[in-house]
Amino acid sequence: MALATPASAQVLASERVAKDEVALTVGGDGVVHAKETITYDFNGGHGFERSFVTKIRDNDTRDRVFKIGSVTASSPDGGPAGVSVVDDGNRTIVKVTGNGAISGRRTVALAYDVRGAVATLGNAEELRWTAVGGWRVPVLQAKVAIDSGSPIRNLNCFAGSLESSTGCTQFFLSNHTQTRGEFSQQNLLPDEYLTVVVGYPLGMTKAQPLYQMRRTLATAFTVNSVTGGSLLGLLVLLLGGFGLLYQLRGRDSRTVSKKAVEGDQAPVDGNGFAPPDGVRPGQIGTLIDEQADVIDVTATIVDLAVRGYLLIEEEDRATTGRLDWKLVKQDRPHSDLLPYEQLLYDALFDHRSEIRLSELGGTFAGDLAKVREAMYADVVTQGWFTRRPDAVRTRWTVAGFVLTGLGLVGTVVLALFSDLALIGLAAIIGGAALALGGQYMPAKTSRGATVLAHTIGFRAHLLRGESTPDLADTQRIALFSRYLPYAVVFDAIGHWAKSVEDAGVREEGADNLYWYEGPAEWDLSKFAESMRTFTLATSGAISQSRQFRSLS
Repeated sequence: MALATPASAQVLASERVAKDEVALTVGGDGVVHAKETITYDFNGGHGFERSFVTKIRDNDTRDRVFKIGSVTASSPDGGPAGVSVVDDGNRTIVKVTGNGAISGRRTVALAYDVRGAVATLGNAEELRWTAVGGWRVPVLQAKVAIDSGSPIRNLNCFAGSLESSTGCTQFFLSNHTQTRGEFSQQNLLPDEYLTVVVGYPLGMTKAQPLYQMRRTLATAFTVNSVTGGSLLGLLVLLLGGFGLLYQLRGRDSRTVSKKAVEGDQAPVDGNGFAPPDGVRPGQIGTLIDEQADVIDVTATIVDLAVRGYLLIEEEDRATTGRLDWKLVKQDRPHSDLLPYEQLLYDALFDHRSEIRLSELGGTFAGDLAKVREAMYADVVTQGWFTRRPDAVRTRWTVAGFVLTGLGLVGTVVLALFSDLALIGLAAIIGGAALALGGQYMPAKTSRGATVLAHTIGFRAHLLRGESTPDLADTQRIALFSRYLPYAVVFDAIGHWAKSVEDAGVREEGADNLYWYEGPAEWDLSKFAESMRTFTLATSGAISQSRQFRSLS
């Protein structure tokens, strides 16, 4: 009928309820038994709908509900008697239909039970029920009679909308025992109601009002025994996770603190130079932050030059029109190259004798990824980690993201259909913490922590400044050249390049290094700036991805 055609709407407009009489009996269990006699004027319709208000707002977190059950229909004069019940959210709709079009006045008798209409209020019980209403046609006369086994303390009634405070036409106690109340109302408009209110002594029934939690953000995230227990469990898991992290990272810290003094002074003997435990710059970079960064690869390129595997030639900007460097392969055995160094060396030259830095831009990203993979594998081979740091981080991060995603889906579903959304929120928090904490999960072995301690001491030694004042400038240049790749990793390149520059200025005729050559009119006084620019350009060139491909 809500989707009525124009013809059926015209029929509905000409129909009405001549009389609606409801007899209510309140049982000791609080169930209200109703017998409703409806006198209906039909004009070609097949039946009618009677709408009951079965859910009303009680407060911000719950609704009061009423349940309609055991519905039957009959008619003594050929009216419709087929009945069906539909739950329509806040209303329960009883549809009464016949076998064909019906005209004239017919009487239909409905019988049904109402649960949840009686509630305890202070020292009394109250029955409140929209006994008549919910019609889509006018009601000319409405009457309600209520019988119970106990005396009625008070009566009241309201007519009009659901929120109306307007009293009905008439209400009174109709017997001397004061157990029967009657109510009446004339001319109810469509969608208006006659609401009756009856007060009884406390204990007349064993009834309890029925409530349903409201599905709002406030109720969805209610703290109860289940959600509170889940949050407590999450707290335990988080504390346990932090405890595990403390054990893993704390072990590293304890070992570092114990061994740091041993590596505080780097061994330097004349022209000889030995980094802590023979660790290469790329290895140091990976060990310190557990990341094989681009700068670690750049430092390895500088280290290969310092060790004589390649020559770095700075081109004349005035001639070429741009700042660029040429990497020239040197003829030297590769027996002492580590696997990742060999992989980097082969990728740089790729059967070439020289390569310009600008030519690596956009072409080296794939090789860079392989070199970084080899650097992660190297720290495991060295026995510094039991598992690759990147793999450990990825595993924990993926687990955290999966848990966060499940938590998001679960939170939405639980918020829509229950008051347990805090469980989903707990999963989101736990997943986020797992993903974040996973970045700190790679743990060094005792050997790795010891090497790290020596490395930290070595870094402190470098940052303290020049420690070999007795060396000649030539020896100092060679020594500081060997320091330089490590300074790249430690982000101290400016200081150490300046040391080489100062030594070169003092040494008469020093205009180049054995591993770095500048253009004409270039000397070591410009080395610091050249080195800073070279490391930045190298890091950018080897990490740059190709953005466009030729369409030819």
